[in-house]
Amino acid sequence: VQLQASGGGLVQAGGSLRLSCVASGFTLDYFAIGWFRQAPGKEREGVAYISRRGSSTYYPDSVGGRFAISRDNAKNTIYLQMNSLKLEDTAVYYCAARSILKDAVVTGISGYDYWGQGTLVTVSS
Repeated sequence: VQLQASGGGLVQAGGSLRLSCVASGFTLDYFAIGWFRQAPGKEREGVAYISRRGSSTYYPDSVGGRFAISRDNAKNTIYLQMNSLKLEDTAVYYCAARSILKDAVVTGISGYDYWGQGTLVTVSS
């Protein structure tokens, strides 16, 4: 059972990146997904959430209107499109999955069953 995040890198402020998270060893159909990030010296925080069927999403104010989470259950993959990147978006980004029966987002860190290894996003001026 594994989540593999990728797509991080160095980008200039105002630029865009798309992160991917591929699940192996299990199907994502019954999992709500969250993308989280952790900057040096800061706590891990959620930046995007999506329900198991993709009908609902949620974003905190810090990224709302700039980030978009999506999923392709047929490919067992989740995406995070990040636009208009800011210096403060620099962090290691993690995807996480939580098993759930209903089609609802799950906000917050607690309760997530599986975590990816993280991918570093660095935004430069």
